[in-house]
Amino acid sequence: MKTDSIQIRRCTELQEFDRCVDLQLAVWGYSDGDIIPRRVFLVAHKIGGQIFGAFEGGRMVGFAMSLPGHRNGHAYLHSHMLAVLPEYRNYGLGRRLKLSQREEALHRGIDLIEWTFDPLEIKNAYLNIEKLGAIVRRYTPDFYGTSSSPLQGGLPTDRLHAEWWLRSRRVCEKLDDKAPEQTVINNVTENVTANDTNTATIIVPGGIYEWKQSDAGRPRALAVQAADRALFERYFSEGLAVIGFQRDTDGNGIFQLGKWDENWFY
Repeated sequence: MKTDSIQIRRCTELQEFDRCVDLQLAVWGYSDGDIIPRRVFLVAHKIGGQIFGAFEGGRMVGFAMSLPGHRNGHAYLHSHMLAVLPEYRNYGLGRRLKLSQREEALHRGIDLIEWTFDPLEIKNAYLNIEKLGAIVRRYTPDFYGTSSSPLQGGLPTDRLHAEWWLRSRRVCEKLDDKAPEQTVINNVTENVTANDTNTATIIVPGGIYEWKQSDAGRPRALAVQAADRALFERYFSEGLAVIGFQRDTDGNGIFQLGKWDENWFY
């Protein structure tokens, strides 16, 4: 599929917000209780949030929505939703939507965008950590409560909190392709930590998607989620952060944790 003709632009009209509602249904299959209605998109637009759409001709095929936030004296944007239709995935549209968010935020003097993501979603983790340069220092179990989306597989909605420091050396190097290339590593079968206290790894098995969607596999997915949750909470409490992500030859995802460098933020 050629995606060069797909345009990313701001959404400001009610009809465009209606399309964002439609995409939620197409991507996540939410029930009415979980759908964000168009009035919330309108409010987000009016109070300093962002709604960007990806358009092929007159058809919206993806969107990103953020809300303004303020914590500890620091203004930031919380990117609450990013959706791309299934047939348009793996062509870089998610990254393009995030880069549009970054460009507009920097124009307004905002240097931080945050969002949450499922630790069991390997592709999302790779985009967030390796392609965009976000770091992670926080984990919230069952962040949203019970989800009606079939993609969640009935599991608790555990979430990692991505921090995207837009002006940081780390992010600029990732986006300029100056960071060291991540190589595919040999198969990893279990969670292991390095000998020192400054590094660790957390593994997400490549079979997690299949396990989440089947009654037989769901207990296994729950066990992986619980084990990884305990590791994330332990390592974050010890001052480590997610600073890298790799995939091995069997499709497993490997979170790489280490001591974060304050210089990344400047």
